[in-house]
Amino acid sequence: MRKFKTITVALALFVTMGALASEGKKETKEKSLSGQIYEMLKDNQFNVDYKELSAEVRFIVTENGELIVLSVKTEDEVLDGFVKNRLNYKKVQLENVAPGRVYELPVRITA
Repeated sequence: MRKFKTITVALALFVTMGALASEGKKETKEKSLSGQIYEMLKDNQFNVDYKELSAEVRFIVTENGELIVLSVKTEDEVLDGFVKNRLNYKKVQLENVAPGRVYELPVRITA
């Protein structure tokens, strides 16, 4: 009886580990829209006195996969120009993105 319990517990552990180890379809950061935007804004040379800059970016994605920036809500004009320059009319890969829909994305740049 004791061997039966041990074998049952071991089998249950193997089944559980097998289920947890199987990879599901996960969206990687490089494939997601926010991940692609992160990559576009990643390299910057801000010389600011603040620890961080933030903005709220509203944009749409066209059927061709181009970003069109509608507005950038921020107090900093330099950040406004930087975000518009880096994102406006840039191509992204369309996966799980509805063309023509208005998206809002908070952007935070830390020094």
